[in-house]
Amino acid sequence: MTPTPVKIVTDPDLGAFTAEAEAFLSAHAGPRPPASENGRGGGSDRVWLFAEPPPEEEQALLEAARDWRRAVFDAGFGWITGPPEYGGRGLPLPYERAWQQLERRHDTPGRGPFNIGVGMVAPTILAHGSETAKARYLAALHRGDLIGCQLFSEPGVGSDLASVATTAVADGEGWRVNGQKVWTSGAHYSDIGLLLTRTATGPRHGNLSAFVVDMHASGVEVRPLRQMTGDAAFNEVFLTEVWIPDDHRLGAVHDGWRVALTTLMNERAAVGAGGAGGAGVLSTKRLVALARHCGVADDPIIRQTIADLHTRLSVARYSRLRAEARRRAGQPPGPEMSTAKLALTENLARLSAFVTAVLGPRLIADTGEWGTYAWAEFVLGVPGLRLGGGTDEIQRNIVAERVLGLPRDPAS
Repeated sequence: MTPTPVKIVTDPDLGAFTAEAEAFLSAHAGPRPPASENGRGGGSDRVWLFAEPPPEEEQALLEAARDWRRAVFDAGFGWITGPPEYGGRGLPLPYERAWQQLERRHDTPGRGPFNIGVGMVAPTILAHGSETAKARYLAALHRGDLIGCQLFSEPGVGSDLASVATTAVADGEGWRVNGQKVWTSGAHYSDIGLLLTRTATGPRHGNLSAFVVDMHASGVEVRPLRQMTGDAAFNEVFLTEVWIPDDHRLGAVHDGWRVALTTLMNERAAVGAGGAGGAGVLSTKRLVALARHCGVADDPIIRQTIADLHTRLSVARYSRLRAEARRRAGQPPGPEMSTAKLALTENLARLSAFVTAVLGPRLIADTGEWGTYAWAEFVLGVPGLRLGGGTDEIQRNIVAERVLGLPRDPAS
C-alpha cells in the first residue's frame, strides 16, 4: 500500500527538502502497515504506557533504534532545527514537522529510548551548557551515540525539587557529588544524566546547581525498580563521591533552579503532547470497536462516555496546537504545558475507568481473547503518570499561581 503523499505549503525550498526526505525514507524504510479498519485485530494487542520489554528484547530494540538514528542524522534529518555549529541543519520548524509527517508513514524503529535525551537533556545543554558540553554532547545525543536521562526526583522530596538533598561540593576543578535519585527512566541504558544538586544551605531556589554527569563514572550505581506491571522501566540511582568537572556544570553556580525550569517545561511539553490523542490508546475508533466487541455499544452511558472522551481529547489536541504555534514563534514552553500534562493524566484516568467498566473480569483474566487482558498493563500504568513529570498537585499549583495569578497561601 503506497503512503498518501504529505501536503506541503508552497515553499520551493521546503518542497525540495520534502523530496529529499521522501527519497531517503523510500530507500531505507518500507511503508507503515495499515491499521485495522475497525480498531481491532491486525497484530499485537498489547496496550501500554511505559515500554518495559524483557532485557534481551530491550537491547535489540535499542540497537535497532540507535542504527536508525545514526542513519537519519548522517543524512541530515536528525536535528533539523538545530544550530549548524553543533551538528544541526539550521532549518525552521515547518521542515521538522514535514519530516515527522513523512517518517510516521514509514515502518521505522521507535525513538523511545532517545526521547529524554533529545527532548529534555539536549535542549537544556543548548540553553545553559558550556561550549565544552555543547560540543561534546549535542550532536552525540541527536545522533543516538549517547542516551540521556534526567536525575531530578529524590525519595524524600518527590516533586518538590527545590528541596533536593543530593549535594555537590567544590573539589579542585570540579565537584564531588553524593546523594540518591529515584524514578529515573532509562537510567540502566543511559550514558549521561542531567543532575540537579544542592550546592549551598540556602536560600531556597537559590542554592541549587545543575550538571551533566557521566552515568558510567565511578560511584554511580543504578538499581531497577519493579513496577506493579511486573516490569522495571524506572530506576533509583545512587551517587557516592562522584567527581564532575566544572565544565559540565549547566548555568551559573547556585542557578540550578532556572536550569531545572528549562528542563521541566520541555518535559511537560513532551509528556503533555500525549493528551492530544496522539497515542494509539487515545483513539475513539478503538474505543468504539472495543464497546462493540463487548456488546455494550448501544448502552447510553457507554455512548456518552465515548463522546465525552472524544471531546476532551479534541480540546487537548487544539491546546497542543496553540503551544506549537508559540514554539514556531520562537517562544519557549511556558506554564501552559502544565495544563497539557494535567489534560493527559485526566484523559488517561477516564480512559482507564472506561476500559475497566467495559471489560469487567476480562481485564484481569487472561483467556487468550484478543484485545481484553492486554489492557491490564495500561490500566496498571496510568497511576504512574499522575506522578511522572511533576505530580498533578504541583501542576495545579503552577497553573493557579503562574497562569491564573492566584495568591499563594501565606501559611504554606
